Amino acid sequence: MTTYFPHEAAASNESGGSAPGTGALSLSDAAGRNRIIAALPSTAAESLLAEADLVDLALRDCLFEVGDTITHVHFPISAVTSVVTVMSDGSAVETATVGSEGMVGLTAVLGVPTANSRAFAQVPGLALRVPAATLSRLARAHDGVDRVLSRYVLARLAQVSQTVACNRLHDVERRCARWLLMTHDRVATDQFPMTQDFLAQMLGVRRATVSLVASALQRRGLIGYRRGHMRILDRRGLEEASCECYAIVRERQARLLG
Repeated sequence: MTTYFPHEAAASNESGGSAPGTGALSLSDAAGRNRIIAALPSTAAESLLAEADLVDLALRDCLFEVGDTITHVHFPISAVTSVVTVMSDGSAVETATVGSEGMVGLTAVLGVPTANSRAFAQVPGLALRVPAATLSRLARAHDGVDRVLSRYVLARLAQVSQTVACNRLHDVERRCARWLLMTHDRVATDQFPMTQDFLAQMLGVRRATVSLVASALQRRGLIGYRRGHMRILDRRGLEEASCECYAIVRERQARLLG
């Protein structure tokens, strides 16, 4: 369940302590940890934060479903989100992983408020929640905002197109290593919640296949997996086990987003 901490004052509770999940993190501190907001012109960033809420996303919190009207965009801070395409039989496969480098709800800012995918938290944590109308207004008023968003659109398209090619051409073990690395990049710890059922859905394969792949990576000392928690043990080894797509997407994001 999503917990909301509106505006700067909400970083502390009534007894003077920190609100659950936020520590002493203020809106301005949180904003500096998201690459898009950090790249905005200062006046635009101040206007955006004036209408932002700091939210604590729980595991599997849904940001929107297919067909929903996207009223707010989310800028992950420590949370990691998945955007998935859902088929008529209910099966789904991930098309984008979004963390502190990006935002969720981009189509609403581009003038298409109806969601054509599902978005949810794959790793719990903090995000900034902003009315989509606010960001759209700022993009029209500030050329600098429009430039930042345009470059992010290119970065997301690069990730999606590379993911499509990866899913078609590379074996499950290399794809799994790529996905774990992308998630590891977006969290502040070597351990994060992850079930084999969820990983199977993200990769578009059967759970039994994921079980075999995870066991192989664990035998090689690259990961540890126990009771729904994944631990990255050998980052360099996992990069060697991954396909080329991980490095390609990371390089493109660095070039486009800084």
